[in-house]
Formats: sequence, C-alpha cells, structure tokens
Amino acid sequence: EETYRKWVQYKEDCFNTIRNESLPQTGLFCNRTFDRYACWPDTPAGVMINISCPFYLPWYDKVSQGVVRRRCGYDGHWEREDNGQVWRDMTQCEEEKELWFKQLMVSFRMLYTVGYSLSLFTLITALIILLSFRKLHCTRNYIHANLFLSFILRAVAVIVKDTMLEHHWGREIMKPTDVSEMLSHQAAVGCRIAQVIMQYCVLANHYWFFGEAIYLYSVLIASVFIDSNKYLLYIYLGWGTPLLFVVPWVVAKMLKENKECWAVNENMNYWWIIRFPVLLASLINFLIFMKILKVIFSKLRASNPTHYTDYKLRLAKATLTLIPLFGIHEVIFVFATDEQTTGVLRYIKVFFTLFISSFQVGRFVHLRKAPPCRGPESLAQVFEFVWTFEMVMFSCYVC
Repeated sequence: EETYRKWVQYKEDCFNTIRNESLPQTGLFCNRTFDRYACWPDTPAGVMINISCPFYLPWYDKVSQGVVRRRCGYDGHWEREDNGQVWRDMTQCEEEKELWFKQLMVSFRMLYTVGYSLSLFTLITALIILLSFRKLHCTRNYIHANLFLSFILRAVAVIVKDTMLEHHWGREIMKPTDVSEMLSHQAAVGCRIAQVIMQYCVLANHYWFFGEAIYLYSVLIASVFIDSNKYLLYIYLGWGTPLLFVVPWVVAKMLKENKECWAVNENMNYWWIIRFPVLLASLINFLIFMKILKVIFSKLRASNPTHYTDYKLRLAKATLTLIPLFGIHEVIFVFATDEQTTGVLRYIKVFFTLFISSFQVGRFVHLRKAPPCRGPESLAQVFEFVWTFEMVMFSCYVC
C-alpha cells in the first residue's frame, strides 16, 4: 500500500509535467508519456532517452543512481518489441537479487503445484478406498480418512490462495483499471478469506498428525481413547483445535495488520498464534514417536535376543513408517524460526517445507495376519499394526 501511494504521487507529478511542459519547436520527436512505470519526456527521433529510476520502487535507495531507457525511432514513434510492446530497458532499476529470486520462487511454485496436484489424485483415491469397503470401517481408518482429507483440503487451499495472489497482485499493470482491481475491497477480502482457510487447513493437517500419534500410542501403550465412542474426541482435536488459534489470529490481523492479503507478518508476535500450536503438536508427536520406538525395540530384544540384524531391520522399517505418519519431519526446523532463518538457510527451510508438504502420496500396505480393524495381540501383530498405519511421503524437489 505504501508503494502504491508513492506510485500515485509519481503518476500525478508526471501528468503535471506533461501538461505544463512546452512542445519542441522543431524536428520529429516521440510524444511525452507515462507508461505506468516511468515518466518519459518528448524525445527527438533516433535518440535513446535515459531517466532516473522511479522513486516509488521499494528498493529505490539501492538503484537511485540507475536509469531506465527508451529509444525513439527515426519515424517519431517509440520503438517496439516483436510482441508489440514498447521497448524499455529497466535492468538498472531492478533489485540485484530480484531476477534470480523471482526465478527461484517460480520454480518453487511450479514444483509444489505439481506436488499438490499429484497428491490430490492419490489421496482422493486412498480416501475413496477407505470409505468404500465396510471391512475397513473402524476408528483407526476413520482417523486415516480424516488425515487424508486434511491433506486434500490443505492442497486445495494452497492452490486457491496462490491463484488469487497471482491474479490480483502478480500481474503487470497495463491500464488504470488494473490498479483499481488489484486494490479493490473485494479482491482484498477474497484473498484474506483464502489465506484464513489455508491457515486453518494447515493447522488441521498438523492436528490430524497429532491424532494419528495419540491413537497409535493409545493402542500400543496406554490403552485409552481407542473405543469407537471416543472417535468424536479425535474429531474435536483434528477439526476443532485449529479454530482456537485461527480465530484469534484473524482478530489480531483485522485489528493490527489489516493490510493487503495478510500474507506479510510485520509483527511476528501475531504469527506466533499460528506457529505455536504447530510447534507444540510437532514436539509432542516427536516424544510419542520416541516412546513407541522404545517399546518396539524392547519387545524385539525380548523376542529375538540372538537375531540382532533381523530386529534392527524391522525397527528401521517401523521408524521409517512412523516418521511421515506422525509428521516427525516437521521437527527438523522446529527451532529455526522465521526470524532466525536468513539467507541460504531460509531458502533451504522453504525448500524442505514445500518439499515435504506438497508431495504426499498415500498408499496402503497389504494385511497378512492382523485383521484390518483390530488391535495387536502379539509382537508380530504389533508390527502389522504399525505398518498398516503406513502413509509414505514421496518427496521430489527439483528447484
């Protein structure tokens, strides 16, 4: 909004100059104009005109000595490119990191858009399978289904939010109506609604991870919250808990940072309203993960004291199964907050987060001995039970 205010001032100054300056007395020349980027004076035919970088640019202090160029053709018309647009060289007015940063962000977006699209197909298929077979109807698989649904909603919300951001704020300003449309109340409200829904879906996704961890912990260790009549508690946890944090965040944004699409966090304290429950759920999941591995390891040692390699491999398989199921990958950057991550580390964090979040491909393992909807009664069934929880995250980051 500050940039837009400066741009309006620049435009008004330009129009005043256009109205007040006298015309050249002789010779062929290109007419003065404002091309919505810079203010161009009358220019003699065949001359390259240089003017200072516009002062409304957010990085103007870095490019204040630079110039933007246009060339007036010998016919008295501004030279054009092959696509019909008036030629303009503004490379000196671009922020140094802007070009490669834009390319990096485009690559990131392309990657996670493909990832979310693939995930939508596979997760919808998995959800249909879970809901179609009566043999699979039980609390455990209902929790799986809700986790899949949270992934689906998260993917849809991210794609919709990015589409709205690109449509309203990412296009080039070509005519006056473009600016009014970009800054219209309807555009801002629509984008903010998409942002709120996305934050809710991300939180719901994390708390269904949490639900998966609690259920498996209850079955293998605590024997609580596993009855079918306790399913409603998981619903409250997965879909209800995010509301306790999203609503206060919305209120804080409306009262304190009601700007643009709510995508920028000027005061990071408000962002902690969303960040804290994510970190809390991830840390508790990690503790449950370690406890379950300890139980499995102790049972393996007791049942196979002489076959170290065998139970080592089985423990490794159980570990690899539980890491994506509980969202343990979130712990890697749990203490690397947005304020602390700068430069290369920040890009690595963004890369890794998008890498894991977008490529979520659910698959079911076959059942051999343990019935689909019954708890484990032996060590062998403990492993069957753990492995039937399996939802593997295939990650493929290429940017």
